[in-house]
Amino acid sequence: MLPLTNAKIRELKAQGQHLDPVLKIGKEGLSPEFYAALAEAFNHHELLKVKFAGHKEEKKELAPRIAEKSGSELIMRVGNVLVLYKPKAASEAPADPGAE
Repeated sequence: MLPLTNAKIRELKAQGQHLDPVLKIGKEGLSPEFYAALAEAFNHHELLKVKFAGHKEEKKELAPRIAEKSGSELIMRVGNVLVLYKPKAASEAPADPGAE
């Protein structure tokens, strides 16, 4: 994944403010089921908001670990919420109809 520019990070932070949490980290913590649900969510969205319902005291350590393990970029962590970004693969992106 290419490094994000500051302008792109600012844009993603602004978009992330308007999202509702897609997943919650509860008492089960970072289970294989959580990562499977996160991967499935990234199949449909590039930008996701995740809420800490449990493990709130560990959120500073868990947020970067979640991003690393999911192959995403941690855009921001505010309070008990984090925003992750994972661009769709080039093969998944819509093809340019003018290019042939």
